[in-house]
Amino acid sequence: MKLPSLSPLFLSHATSLSLPPLYLPPLSSLSIDMNRATKTHMTSPMFFPGMGMAPFFKVTVFEQEHFQGKCQEFTSECCNIQDCGLDNIRSIRVESGAWVGFEHHDFQGQQFILERGEYPHWDAYSGSLSYHVERLMSLRPIYCASHQSSRMQIFETENFMGRSAELCDDYPSLRAMGWCMPEVGSMHVQCGAFVCYQFPGYRGQQYIMECERHSGDYQHWKNWGSHCQTPQIQSIRRIQH
Repeated sequence: MKLPSLSPLFLSHATSLSLPPLYLPPLSSLSIDMNRATKTHMTSPMFFPGMGMAPFFKVTVFEQEHFQGKCQEFTSECCNIQDCGLDNIRSIRVESGAWVGFEHHDFQGQQFILERGEYPHWDAYSGSLSYHVERLMSLRPIYCASHQSSRMQIFETENFMGRSAELCDDYPSLRAMGWCMPEVGSMHVQCGAFVCYQFPGYRGQQYIMECERHSGDYQHWKNWGSHCQTPQIQSIRRIQH
């Protein structure tokens, strides 16, 4: 059922939204200097029911901006990059798969979505954060990312209560598509993975929502991440893989 014309009130039941997809520019192919990168254990692609075979995951991180200094290649998660001989991560090349980086070790603090492409400095993946800290100390693959098969429900209040909507596309402004509130109280990710942003236009704090984490259930905004201090969500998009 399509969403009716916009009004001050949103629908009281989950509704599948049918909106034009957001255009994302094509991703250019990458070339990584294998002589400079230290290889880690190669992991096999994972299979998820209903999604098929997940892509192979590979990322190269650099200690300095613009792909300079010591570097390290990963094909699986790293809970502390200092254990791999790096003091920090300041530039990144994602060759395949989708990843999420974290401000602190053990996957804590600010979250940064890392899709296939080049990130020469912190500003390239920070989402224009007002809280500026150029630090990335751990990262992991997002195995369940499936751009064409992502679906989630957002709810007005905690514990999946109140008005709700079903999302299966990219939404640079939730208000523009009929969600009149600046906050989201809880979420259920049915399949795939999304990145939610604090402000419209995919800006501000980032929250990675995955169907394989918490069984896809995020009952309270405090479940979104250790860095979350507000339920404010104003744009959401599917994660590329």
